[in-house]
Amino acid sequence: MSHRLVVVIGPSGAGKDSVLEGLRANWSFANPAHFARRTITRPVKSDDEQHEAVDVASFEQMLQAKIFCMHWVANGISYGIRKTELDPINIGQWVFINGSRAYLPKLLKEWPLAMVVHISAAHEVLAQRLAQRGRESGDEMVKRLSRNVALNLPAHAVLIDNNSTLEDAVSSLTHALKIHMQRA
Repeated sequence: MSHRLVVVIGPSGAGKDSVLEGLRANWSFANPAHFARRTITRPVKSDDEQHEAVDVASFEQMLQAKIFCMHWVANGISYGIRKTELDPINIGQWVFINGSRAYLPKLLKEWPLAMVVHISAAHEVLAQRLAQRGRESGDEMVKRLSRNVALNLPAHAVLIDNNSTLEDAVSSLTHALKIHMQRA
């Protein structure tokens, strides 16, 4: 049932967390949804994604214990999705993951029918959003903005332009999900 896995990818500052949060707040589909909680090697801030924060040593121990079904490193930070975060698929729920562009080819080998959603925004918009969140220094921001990941998106990928309002992006994703769910 990998068609029930929805992987959201895009550059830093594209608004992936915000779009997913907007979708969660307005979920109106008959099937329940689970929004996977990531394990990340950075502290949680009050206005940030409420992830499971761990240090590098703990993350490595979790890797050794094979707790993650997916894991990657981006911008010097480790990210993981616990195997248990995908369990809701087995009971008919849709599972949403804030994923990684670089990890996408590996993910699609295991989950070829996963719905891929690529959220993007103009370079200026990305820069403004990164500056507003204040998580990175100037040099780190430049690195994030210049990080090019070769994308070979599957034909069924959904492209969301998040240059306008958050409501527009959430509406675009909701519309794409309705179509995907009808086909599934």
